[in-house]
Amino acid sequence: MPRLLWPNWALYRWNKPDTGTVEKEPIKRTWQESLMERTIRVTGVSAIVIVGLIVLFLIREAVPAFVQVTPAELLADRWYPVEGYYGLVPLLLGTLLVTVGAAAIALPAGLATAIFIAEIVPRWARDLLKPFVEVLAGIPSVVLGLIGMLVLAPLVRRFAGAPTGLTALTGSLLLALMALPTIVSVAEDAIDAVPASYRNAALALGATRWQTIWRVVVPAARTGVLTGMMLGVGRAIGETMAVMMVTGNAARIVTGPADLFLPVRTMTATIAAEMGEVAQGSTHYHLLFVIGFALFLISFVVNLAAAAVVFRQTKRSERVMS
Repeated sequence: MPRLLWPNWALYRWNKPDTGTVEKEPIKRTWQESLMERTIRVTGVSAIVIVGLIVLFLIREAVPAFVQVTPAELLADRWYPVEGYYGLVPLLLGTLLVTVGAAAIALPAGLATAIFIAEIVPRWARDLLKPFVEVLAGIPSVVLGLIGMLVLAPLVRRFAGAPTGLTALTGSLLLALMALPTIVSVAEDAIDAVPASYRNAALALGATRWQTIWRVVVPAARTGVLTGMMLGVGRAIGETMAVMMVTGNAARIVTGPADLFLPVRTMTATIAAEMGEVAQGSTHYHLLFVIGFALFLISFVVNLAAAAVVFRQTKRSERVMS
Protein backbone atom coordinates (compact mmCIF):
# COMPACT_ATOMS: atom_id res chain seq x y z
CA MET A 1 0.00 0.00 0.00
CA PRO A 2 1.58 3.31 -0.96
CA ARG A 3 2.49 5.73 1.81
CA LEU A 4 0.21 8.73 2.19
CA LEU A 5 1.92 12.10 1.92
CA TRP A 6 0.39 14.71 4.18
CA PRO A 7 0.95 18.43 3.62
CA ASN A 8 2.83 20.43 6.23
CA TRP A 9 -0.24 22.31 7.40
CA ALA A 10 -1.95 19.03 8.33
CA LEU A 11 0.86 17.83 10.61
CA TYR A 12 -0.56 19.12 13.92
CA ARG A 13 0.06 17.38 17.22
CA TRP A 14 -3.19 16.42 18.94
CA ASN A 15 -2.93 16.47 22.73
CA LYS A 16 -6.57 15.59 23.41
CA PRO A 17 -8.05 13.67 20.48
CA ASP A 18 -11.32 13.18 22.29
CA THR A 19 -12.00 16.93 22.58
CA GLY A 20 -10.55 17.90 19.24
CA THR A 21 -8.19 20.57 20.62
CA VAL A 22 -5.05 21.40 18.70
CA GLU A 23 -1.79 22.60 20.20
CA LYS A 24 0.01 24.84 17.77
CA GLU A 25 3.64 25.66 17.93
CA PRO A 26 4.24 29.10 19.49
CA ILE A 27 5.03 31.80 16.97
CA LYS A 28 8.53 33.12 17.40
CA ARG A 29 8.81 36.89 17.27
CA THR A 30 11.55 38.47 15.25
CA TRP A 31 13.97 40.98 16.72
CA GLN A 32 12.27 43.74 14.75
CA GLU A 33 8.96 43.01 16.48
CA SER A 34 10.59 42.91 19.91
CA LEU A 35 12.38 46.19 19.24
CA MET A 36 9.17 47.86 18.06
CA GLU A 37 7.25 46.63 21.11
CA ARG A 38 9.89 47.95 23.51
CA THR A 39 10.07 51.25 21.67
CA ILE A 40 6.30 51.74 21.94
CA ARG A 41 6.38 50.81 25.61
CA VAL A 42 9.22 53.24 26.37
CA THR A 43 7.48 56.00 24.42
CA GLY A 44 4.24 55.54 26.37
CA VAL A 45 5.98 55.50 29.73
CA SER A 46 8.16 58.50 28.83
CA ALA A 47 5.07 60.56 27.92
CA ILE A 48 3.62 59.93 31.39
CA VAL A 49 6.95 60.71 33.03
CA ILE A 50 7.35 63.97 31.09
CA VAL A 51 3.87 65.16 32.07
CA GLY A 52 4.60 64.28 35.69
CA LEU A 53 7.87 66.22 35.60
CA ILE A 54 6.09 69.25 34.13
CA VAL A 55 3.55 69.15 36.95
CA LEU A 56 6.28 68.87 39.57
CA PHE A 57 8.17 71.78 38.02
CA LEU A 58 5.07 73.97 38.01
CA ILE A 59 4.30 73.11 41.62
CA ARG A 60 7.88 73.76 42.72
CA GLU A 61 7.95 77.20 41.12
CA ALA A 62 4.40 78.15 42.17
CA VAL A 63 4.52 77.17 45.87
CA PRO A 64 6.67 80.18 46.98
CA ALA A 65 3.97 82.53 45.70
CA PHE A 66 1.46 81.16 48.22
CA VAL A 67 3.96 81.91 50.98
CA GLN A 68 4.64 85.47 49.85
CA VAL A 69 1.08 86.44 48.84
CA THR A 70 -2.08 85.92 50.88
CA PRO A 71 -5.22 84.30 49.39
CA ALA A 72 -7.06 87.59 49.75
CA GLU A 73 -4.49 89.32 47.55
CA LEU A 74 -4.73 86.55 44.95
CA LEU A 75 -8.51 86.97 44.81
CA ALA A 76 -8.34 90.76 44.45
CA ASP A 77 -9.71 92.59 41.43
CA ARG A 78 -6.52 94.27 40.24
CA TRP A 79 -3.42 92.85 38.53
CA TYR A 80 -0.46 95.23 38.59
CA PRO A 81 2.55 93.38 40.07
CA VAL A 82 4.89 96.37 39.80
CA GLU A 83 2.90 98.15 42.51
CA GLY A 84 2.17 95.02 44.52
CA TYR A 85 -1.30 94.17 43.20
CA TYR A 86 -1.51 90.44 42.52
CA GLY A 87 -5.20 89.81 41.88
CA LEU A 88 -5.75 86.93 39.47
CA VAL A 89 -9.51 87.40 39.09
CA PRO A 90 -9.30 89.80 36.08
CA LEU A 91 -7.08 87.34 34.22
CA LEU A 92 -9.34 84.38 34.98
CA LEU A 93 -12.51 86.24 33.97
CA GLY A 94 -10.89 87.51 30.78
CA THR A 95 -9.84 83.98 29.84
CA LEU A 96 -13.33 82.63 30.52
CA LEU A 97 -15.00 85.40 28.51
CA VAL A 98 -12.82 84.90 25.44
CA THR A 99 -12.98 81.09 25.65
CA VAL A 100 -16.76 80.92 26.15
CA GLY A 101 -17.29 83.36 23.29
CA ALA A 102 -15.04 81.30 21.01
CA ALA A 103 -16.81 78.07 22.00
CA ALA A 104 -20.24 79.60 21.38
CA ILE A 105 -19.14 80.46 17.83
CA ALA A 106 -16.95 77.47 16.95
CA LEU A 107 -19.02 74.56 18.29
CA PRO A 108 -22.22 75.05 16.22
CA ALA A 109 -20.27 76.27 13.19
CA GLY A 110 -17.88 73.31 13.40
CA LEU A 111 -20.68 70.77 13.73
CA ALA A 112 -22.62 72.31 10.85
CA THR A 113 -19.51 72.32 8.66
CA ALA A 114 -18.74 68.70 9.52
CA ILE A 115 -22.30 67.64 8.64
CA PHE A 116 -22.13 69.61 5.39
CA ILE A 117 -18.86 67.98 4.33
CA ALA A 118 -19.79 64.44 5.41
CA GLU A 119 -23.46 64.27 4.41
CA ILE A 120 -24.44 67.04 1.99
CA VAL A 121 -21.74 67.70 -0.59
CA PRO A 122 -20.83 65.08 -3.22
CA ARG A 123 -17.77 62.91 -2.80
CA TRP A 124 -15.57 64.93 -5.15
CA ALA A 125 -16.30 68.14 -3.24
CA ARG A 126 -15.60 66.40 0.07
CA ASP A 127 -12.20 65.32 -1.22
CA LEU A 128 -11.43 68.99 -1.89
CA LEU A 129 -12.92 70.54 1.26
CA LYS A 130 -11.48 68.11 3.82
CA PRO A 131 -7.79 68.77 2.98
CA PHE A 132 -8.49 72.50 2.80
CA VAL A 133 -9.92 72.48 6.34
CA GLU A 134 -6.97 70.47 7.63
CA VAL A 135 -4.51 72.90 6.02
CA LEU A 136 -6.09 75.73 8.02
CA ALA A 137 -4.94 74.01 11.23
CA GLY A 138 -1.31 74.39 10.12
CA ILE A 139 -1.35 78.18 9.77
CA PRO A 140 0.91 79.71 12.48
CA SER A 141 -0.92 81.57 15.21
CA VAL A 142 1.25 84.65 14.65
CA VAL A 143 0.00 84.88 11.06
CA LEU A 144 -3.59 84.58 12.24
CA GLY A 145 -2.88 87.22 14.87
CA LEU A 146 -1.65 89.62 12.18
CA ILE A 147 -4.78 88.93 10.13
CA GLY A 148 -6.85 89.62 13.23
CA MET A 149 -5.09 92.94 13.88
CA LEU A 150 -5.19 94.18 10.31
CA VAL A 151 -8.53 92.81 9.09
CA LEU A 152 -10.73 91.58 11.93
CA ALA A 153 -10.12 94.37 14.47
CA PRO A 154 -11.13 97.24 12.10
CA LEU A 155 -14.30 95.34 11.18
CA VAL A 156 -15.25 94.84 14.83
CA ARG A 157 -14.65 98.52 15.59
CA ARG A 158 -16.73 99.61 12.60
CA PHE A 159 -19.75 97.30 12.90
CA ALA A 160 -19.87 96.90 16.69
CA GLY A 161 -19.29 100.55 17.44
CA ALA A 162 -16.54 99.70 19.92
CA PRO A 163 -13.95 102.33 20.90
CA THR A 164 -11.21 99.97 19.74
CA GLY A 165 -11.07 96.88 17.62
CA LEU A 166 -8.79 95.05 20.05
CA THR A 167 -11.54 93.54 22.19
CA ALA A 168 -12.66 90.26 23.70
CA LEU A 169 -15.02 89.77 20.76
CA THR A 170 -12.10 90.00 18.34
CA GLY A 171 -10.24 87.37 20.37
CA SER A 172 -13.29 85.11 20.45
CA LEU A 173 -13.76 85.34 16.69
CA LEU A 174 -10.10 84.60 16.04
CA LEU A 175 -10.03 81.68 18.50
CA ALA A 176 -13.18 80.28 16.92
CA LEU A 177 -11.46 80.38 13.54
CA MET A 178 -8.45 78.58 14.99
CA ALA A 179 -10.54 75.91 16.73
CA LEU A 180 -12.75 75.18 13.69
CA PRO A 181 -10.29 72.90 11.81
CA THR A 182 -9.89 70.61 14.83
CA ILE A 183 -13.62 70.38 15.47
CA VAL A 184 -14.51 69.90 11.81
CA SER A 185 -11.83 67.27 11.14
CA VAL A 186 -12.62 65.07 14.15
CA ALA A 187 -16.40 65.45 13.90
CA GLU A 188 -16.42 64.76 10.15
CA ASP A 189 -14.41 61.56 10.62
CA ALA A 190 -16.86 60.42 13.30
CA ILE A 191 -19.91 61.17 11.15
CA ASP A 192 -18.38 59.50 8.10
CA ALA A 193 -17.67 56.37 10.18
CA VAL A 194 -21.38 55.80 10.91
CA PRO A 195 -22.47 52.65 8.98
CA ALA A 196 -24.55 53.23 5.87
CA SER A 197 -27.09 50.74 7.19
CA TYR A 198 -28.18 53.33 9.80
CA ARG A 199 -29.00 55.82 7.07
CA ASN A 200 -30.73 53.24 4.88
CA ALA A 201 -32.85 51.98 7.77
CA ALA A 202 -33.99 55.49 8.69
CA LEU A 203 -34.86 56.33 5.09
CA ALA A 204 -36.72 53.04 4.72
CA LEU A 205 -38.86 53.96 7.75
CA GLY A 206 -39.93 57.19 6.06
CA ALA A 207 -37.52 59.70 7.60
CA THR A 208 -36.42 62.65 5.53
CA ARG A 209 -32.77 63.24 4.77
CA TRP A 210 -32.45 65.95 7.42
CA GLN A 211 -34.24 63.79 10.02
CA THR A 212 -31.85 60.96 9.21
CA ILE A 213 -28.83 63.21 9.67
CA TRP A 214 -29.97 64.95 12.86
CA ARG A 215 -31.74 62.11 14.67
CA VAL A 216 -29.76 59.07 13.52
CA VAL A 217 -26.31 59.92 12.14
CA VAL A 218 -25.28 62.67 14.57
CA PRO A 219 -26.38 60.75 17.70
CA ALA A 220 -24.53 57.67 16.44
CA ALA A 221 -21.37 59.78 16.02
CA ARG A 222 -21.87 61.61 19.32
CA THR A 223 -18.69 60.29 20.91
CA GLY A 224 -16.42 61.54 18.14
CA VAL A 225 -18.28 64.83 17.84
CA LEU A 226 -17.93 65.54 21.56
CA THR A 227 -14.25 64.63 21.41
CA GLY A 228 -13.69 67.10 18.58
CA MET A 229 -15.53 69.82 20.49
CA MET A 230 -13.47 69.27 23.63
CA LEU A 231 -10.25 69.36 21.62
CA GLY A 232 -11.37 72.61 20.02
CA VAL A 233 -12.14 74.15 23.41
CA GLY A 234 -8.73 73.00 24.67
CA ARG A 235 -7.11 74.69 21.69
CA ALA A 236 -8.96 77.91 22.51
CA ILE A 237 -7.92 77.83 26.18
CA GLY A 238 -4.24 77.30 25.47
CA GLU A 239 -3.76 79.75 22.61
CA THR A 240 -1.32 82.57 23.41
CA MET A 241 0.13 84.71 20.62
CA ALA A 242 -3.00 85.36 18.60
CA VAL A 243 -4.99 86.27 21.70
CA MET A 244 -2.27 88.57 22.98
CA MET A 245 -2.25 90.44 19.65
CA VAL A 246 -5.99 91.12 19.35
CA THR A 247 -7.55 91.37 22.83
CA GLY A 248 -5.99 94.67 23.98
CA ASN A 249 -4.29 93.18 27.08
CA ALA A 250 -6.15 95.27 29.65
CA ALA A 251 -6.40 93.48 32.99
CA ARG A 252 -9.89 94.53 34.04
CA ILE A 253 -12.85 92.92 35.77
CA VAL A 254 -15.46 91.44 33.45
CA THR A 255 -18.95 92.36 34.61
CA GLY A 256 -21.17 91.07 31.81
CA PRO A 257 -21.63 90.29 28.10
CA ALA A 258 -21.16 93.97 27.27
CA ASP A 259 -17.47 93.54 28.08
CA LEU A 260 -17.10 91.58 24.84
CA PHE A 261 -16.65 94.96 23.17
CA LEU A 262 -13.89 96.08 25.55
CA PRO A 263 -10.23 95.02 25.91
CA VAL A 264 -9.40 92.14 28.26
CA ARG A 265 -6.29 90.17 29.25
CA THR A 266 -6.08 86.40 29.31
CA MET A 267 -3.89 84.17 31.46
CA THR A 268 -1.83 82.90 28.55
CA ALA A 269 -1.20 86.42 27.25
CA THR A 270 -0.06 87.49 30.72
CA ILE A 271 2.56 84.74 30.87
CA ALA A 272 3.83 85.47 27.37
CA ALA A 273 3.98 89.25 27.87
CA GLU A 274 5.58 89.33 31.33
CA MET A 275 7.79 86.25 31.68
CA GLY A 276 10.62 87.76 29.62
CA GLU A 277 10.84 90.90 31.76
CA VAL A 278 10.27 89.60 35.29
CA ALA A 279 13.14 89.12 37.75
CA GLN A 280 13.78 85.44 38.36
CA GLY A 281 12.88 84.38 41.88
CA SER A 282 10.67 87.38 42.59
CA THR A 283 7.07 87.21 43.75
CA HIS A 284 5.93 88.25 40.29
CA TYR A 285 7.96 85.40 38.78
CA HIS A 286 6.36 82.76 41.01
CA LEU A 287 2.87 84.17 40.39
CA LEU A 288 3.30 83.60 36.67
CA PHE A 289 3.86 79.93 37.46
CA VAL A 290 0.70 79.98 39.56
CA ILE A 291 -1.12 81.18 36.45
CA GLY A 292 0.52 78.41 34.41
CA PHE A 293 -0.50 75.79 36.97
CA ALA A 294 -4.08 77.12 36.92
CA LEU A 295 -4.12 76.80 33.13
CA PHE A 296 -2.85 73.24 33.45
CA LEU A 297 -5.67 72.41 35.87
CA ILE A 298 -8.29 73.95 33.57
CA SER A 299 -7.00 71.98 30.56
CA PHE A 300 -6.87 68.82 32.69
CA VAL A 301 -10.48 69.27 33.81
CA VAL A 302 -11.63 69.85 30.21
CA ASN A 303 -9.85 66.70 28.99
CA LEU A 304 -11.13 64.72 31.97
CA ALA A 305 -14.69 65.81 31.24
CA ALA A 306 -14.26 64.82 27.58
CA ALA A 307 -12.91 61.40 28.58
CA ALA A 308 -15.80 60.90 31.03
CA VAL A 309 -18.38 61.79 28.37
CA VAL A 310 -16.77 59.47 25.82
CA PHE A 311 -16.56 56.64 28.36
CA ARG A 312 -20.22 57.08 29.33
CA GLN A 313 -21.35 57.11 25.71
CA THR A 314 -19.27 54.01 24.93
CA LYS A 315 -20.80 52.11 27.82
CA ARG A 316 -24.28 53.17 26.78
CA SER A 317 -23.67 52.03 23.21
CA GLU A 318 -22.39 48.67 24.45
CA ARG A 319 -25.55 48.19 26.53
CA VAL A 320 -27.76 49.07 23.57
CA MET A 321 -25.91 46.71 21.22
CA SER A 322 -26.05 43.87 23.74
